Amino acid sequence: MTKLITKKVILIVAHPDDETLWAGGTILSHPSWKCFVICLCRGNDTERAPKFYKALSVLKSEGIMGDLDDGPELKSLGENEVEEAILNLLPKISFDLIISHNPSGEYTRHIRHEEVSKAVINLWNAGKIPGRELWTFAYEDGNKEYFPRPDEKSNIYRILTNRIWNRKYNIITETYGYEKGSFEAETAPKAEAFWQFTDPYKAKRWLRKLSG
Repeated sequence: MTKLITKKVILIVAHPDDETLWAGGTILSHPSWKCFVICLCRGNDTERAPKFYKALSVLKSEGIMGDLDDGPELKSLGENEVEEAILNLLPKISFDLIISHNPSGEYTRHIRHEEVSKAVINLWNAGKIPGRELWTFAYEDGNKEYFPRPDEKSNIYRILTNRIWNRKYNIITETYGYEKGSFEAETAPKAEAFWQFTDPYKAKRWLRKLSG
């Protein structure tokens, strides 16, 4: 019998549904993982916040929400503001695995995704998010040419089983209530991909390279 490996995992995302869109299949495929999800926006959204917690219930995860600005006219936030928001919500434990956004985002473009990724990498490099390794989502949309796709060149690329993908899709369409044919429903990838780092310095160096 294969022994299930228990990991303490933290996902740090910008919005309710990001945890499901980009990593929901991975969470569902690892029922022994102890997952905690930090969502940095929409904590006071009376519609989306309850759906986030319902989604966590399906994912058998725990979590907490913040309320960073996420209005229709997004303005860049200071690095300190995003980092402080993360630290204020962060459990006081160490993690085996940290998962978050990509510094370039998952599609063209959402500055909150990018800001959260940069903050997570900086905090991990500074030892303020204790974790053994970091995975960042690995998706791209060809500069809006198509819906976000998992990058087959990434360190981790996993095709989801039909059963797992259907469960993930149901969270998007039933729990969150997005209509079939919506961006979220069409985006929900049938494979999930991540860039993997075990050395915080290498992640920081990668961030600097992407930032130009």
